[in-house]
Amino acid sequence: MDTASGWVVVGIDNGGTSNNATVLDGSGRFLVDRLVEMPSLVTEGPEVAVEAMAKALDNVLDLTGIPLEAVRGVGLDTPGPASADGVISSKGATNFAQPAWRGFDIRGALEARLGLPVIYNNDANAAALYAHHVRFGDAAAGHSSVSAIVGTGLGGGVIEGGRVVKGAAGMAGELGHVQIPMHGLLAEGQPLPTCNCGFVGDAESIASLTGIEKNLLPYWLTRFENHELSQVGSLRQAAKMVRALGEREDPLALRIFEQQAMAIGRLFTIAANYSDPDTYFLGGGVVETTPKFRQWFLAQVRQHTALREEQARVATLALVPDLDMAGARGAAIAALGALQAPVRARTSL
Repeated sequence: MDTASGWVVVGIDNGGTSNNATVLDGSGRFLVDRLVEMPSLVTEGPEVAVEAMAKALDNVLDLTGIPLEAVRGVGLDTPGPASADGVISSKGATNFAQPAWRGFDIRGALEARLGLPVIYNNDANAAALYAHHVRFGDAAAGHSSVSAIVGTGLGGGVIEGGRVVKGAAGMAGELGHVQIPMHGLLAEGQPLPTCNCGFVGDAESIASLTGIEKNLLPYWLTRFENHELSQVGSLRQAAKMVRALGEREDPLALRIFEQQAMAIGRLFTIAANYSDPDTYFLGGGVVETTPKFRQWFLAQVRQHTALREEQARVATLALVPDLDMAGARGAAIAALGALQAPVRARTSL
């Protein structure tokens, strides 16, 4: 094995369909420069899913030529909600819908299976940690950042001093469920948006694919009669088509994304007053698009992020890099940090 330190950590990003794995050596050098995926099998229950994670670890070690004996620990991330220690919510979760998952200690189960320390984060926190370390490098411990990642839901992460802020119950950084002001955001007659978590008017109820499906699209279809999306078989299918229409500057789609950008801007405004971060990161499908649309959307977010003059001089808005690999890489960085090794994330081999 040819690594700078002679030992490594493995990062595993567990998703609804795939496990993505990576390897990070003790000097902070990633030994994998692409997605390395295997089926996650989470719908087959905890026992099968934990074994699938173990196979993902074996696979990435085979790919990199690293022996198992060189692995000092494993970083794991999964979608939430889950505790800071990796216990799935007692009510289950979107990716862990079967009753056997409720209250399941996924971190502990993988640790027992592998016989290695396992350090847990939710997937948004892991991606936020990776973005932070890529941006600030060796100076990561001297900076702070807030990340919002728009997908099916709205994930978030708060990084202070180069580490994830988890909170007492492990639910810090759940930015999607921060309630934001709706005055001036909603159009005339537009109903208050509801979230799957039960909140009314939180950021996720607007800035997410689920928010488009449940709250935004049903309203805007009443304002754009005979729109092509009204002919689509289901709201879920139609919601998935909105981004492509936005790239084509379709008026209905642009109204939806204006509202999403305003919601994220208001969320960042709240963050500015409780965290005052160096960088606001934005990621997810809404910015994984054409350069023209991405720049338009980022400009909208900036416009609706109200910073004080002093904050505006020093803070930046940036994109989460390598989003498809960010979870696994952030999980690996967290493991490296927990093992009290120097952390220096590099994006190239």
